Amino acid sequence: MVSSKSKKNPVQAAAPGAHTVARAPSGHAPYTRVKDFLKDGLASGRWVPGDQMPSEAELVQQFQVSRMTVGRALRELQAEGLVTRVQGVGSFAAHLSRVSSTLTIRDLHDEIVSRGHSHQATVVLCKQEKAKPVLAAQMGLQAGDPVFHTLIVHSENGVPLQCEDRYVNPACAPDYLSVDFQNITPTQYLLSVAPLWEAQYSIEAASPTAQEAQLLGIAVQDPCLIVVRRTVNRGVPITQARLVHPGTRYQISGEFKP
Repeated sequence: MVSSKSKKNPVQAAAPGAHTVARAPSGHAPYTRVKDFLKDGLASGRWVPGDQMPSEAELVQQFQVSRMTVGRALRELQAEGLVTRVQGVGSFAAHLSRVSSTLTIRDLHDEIVSRGHSHQATVVLCKQEKAKPVLAAQMGLQAGDPVFHTLIVHSENGVPLQCEDRYVNPACAPDYLSVDFQNITPTQYLLSVAPLWEAQYSIEAASPTAQEAQLLGIAVQDPCLIVVRRTVNRGVPITQARLVHPGTRYQISGEFKP
């Protein structure tokens, strides 16, 4: 976190009526000081989703920069989905679950519905288990600690599209096992009760396990697109999921415009 009183970036008093521009460290624009201060505060939990953040006037005074400089910092945070701005009211910490859902964790149910198709979920497993050493380390738990485990097959118009093998930290979602996952997906539920700050994921083309192949109605040698995803809130792991998709039925697509 960068303080406005940092000796590395002194602010010189200006003569009355003079126009001044705050000087930032070499290679950094003045607005980045404001932006980094707010971003660090969001990351540390100083402002949780829904909290009102410092006003433009307060930031102008604190950093001794122009209102235009503060405005740019807030606009960039808004564009990144970290801040919600309400004209005439102020700026608020955004609900980061919605941000992550848009950027990296789009729910499969939403994808299917957006195509005009129907989504079905078959719950194969839903229970509490004891975390094995490797899983415990990944989830920030001790070996033997309780962990929630679900195995769900998601289908599009009756055709299996994803096998979701998920572990959940009970401290983050204590009512997880009581949820009706035929009517709400684990992703939808977790985003509503355990807002996340970061998501880590890997994607690979590989063969399914024998159980995954059986659940998806494919052969064990059929190629699959496998996504392993882990979400975290303020340093505490929320969930880890292995999402297996038949290669002939699923693709990841995107768009780039310069």
